[in-house]
Amino acid sequence: MAWNTNLRWRLPLTCLLLQVAMVILFGVFVRYDFDADAHWWTERKHKNLSEVENEFYYRYPSFQDVHVMVFVGFGFLMTFLQRYGFSAVGFNFLLAAFGIQWALLMQGWFHFLEDRYIVVGVENLINADFCVASVCVAFGAVLGKVSPIQLLIMTFFQVTLFAVNEFILLNLLKVKDAGGSMTIHTFGAYFGLTVTRILYRRNLEQSKERQSSAYQSDLFAMIGTLFLWMYWPSFNSAISYHGDSQHRAAINTYCSLAACVLTSVAVSSALHKKGKLDMVHIQNATLAGGVAVGTAAEMMLMPYGALIIGFICGIISTLGFVYLTPFLESRLHIQDTCGINNLHGIPGIIGGIVGAVTAASASLEVYGKEGLVHAFDFQDFKRDWTARTQGKFQIYGLLVTLAMALMGGIIVGLILRLPFWGQPSDENCFEDAVYWEMPEGNSTVYIPEDPTFKPSGPSVPSVPMVSPLPMASSVPLVP
Repeated sequence: MAWNTNLRWRLPLTCLLLQVAMVILFGVFVRYDFDADAHWWTERKHKNLSEVENEFYYRYPSFQDVHVMVFVGFGFLMTFLQRYGFSAVGFNFLLAAFGIQWALLMQGWFHFLEDRYIVVGVENLINADFCVASVCVAFGAVLGKVSPIQLLIMTFFQVTLFAVNEFILLNLLKVKDAGGSMTIHTFGAYFGLTVTRILYRRNLEQSKERQSSAYQSDLFAMIGTLFLWMYWPSFNSAISYHGDSQHRAAINTYCSLAACVLTSVAVSSALHKKGKLDMVHIQNATLAGGVAVGTAAEMMLMPYGALIIGFICGIISTLGFVYLTPFLESRLHIQDTCGINNLHGIPGIIGGIVGAVTAASASLEVYGKEGLVHAFDFQDFKRDWTARTQGKFQIYGLLVTLAMALMGGIIVGLILRLPFWGQPSDENCFEDAVYWEMPEGNSTVYIPEDPTFKPSGPSVPSVPMVSPLPMASSVPLVP
């Protein structure tokens, strides 16, 4: 059967081809880092190193936390759709598993340009997870509207562009972005928003009923929120220098997240006619403080400064869900399923600006001479840089990130619009049964996603969708 009509073999062939390519590329280019190589024991004796000086013991706890955020936190955060839980967790698992392999290669090629091999250690694993976190952010914008093959294609291109953007910011512009407010969140958000704009669906109202949440699905999504909220201090401090920088990044993130929760709850209640809370705000806006503090996490922001950032982002993010998301969909045709603009996009821009202002305000009185050099790497060709110079380059980094995200999103969106990726039809968006074998009693009759197989004419009866989960509105209220 022709490739453009065969639904059965597209996904397995795509996955197998990609994985075989990864095996070959890893075999040719990838080797263990010194700290993971068997020769480490021999060198340890010559260099008088103790076992605990292996990088693994410093970094692995942070790696575990970041890994949980990517696979559990982001996955479950997107299970709020009443009939898209399998796809939210399963497709997040799929794109992350492929993404970390491709990220290890792409980031490795940029960081080991003059070496024959890419050497992989625990810090490379953390950076690969950071890269995939950006893909998970973009996934939130197209959630429910794309096929798993489209997600794999999007992951391939986004990881590539992420590695290029990251190299420009961190290695050429020498930007400081410990928690990735710019490289991860801003890039991922505006890349995803641009892709979903290019993939705009005019008839999405046909699947409108499945775009809402249910009581149980919101509870599952809250699991993702709590995992992300608890582990975000590790995320922002994972690759910081050992010692004061890493310690400071965790404290700043902790404070910002705490302030964000109280503010989000307050604004959510204040905006409701009866003072009730909206679960969408609690699941998402409460995390915005962790995004916004990322760039300045290592800097001498001071705990009260971190609280202010969390306070501001709690307000802006919640207002975004209430007013901005509907505006973007109705006026600009940007169908942002998870509201990533409010959780990652705007807070990411705020984080970039805060990082620039904090860097430009750095002084010898606050950091000390050695501390200032250490915090901003004022050495080698940056030896003559001032704090103000660093602040300007932080802004340049934010602008480069936005440009890369928008241009890359346009190109990838046009590629994903091609008709042979197995994308669901408008009436079948946000529906697990299109791609998953459903448990008995939970399946629905649906029109196949490939337009080639769509029945035509009025003779085909329409079958109403049956939801296995009670809608939130069907739960009786106790007076």
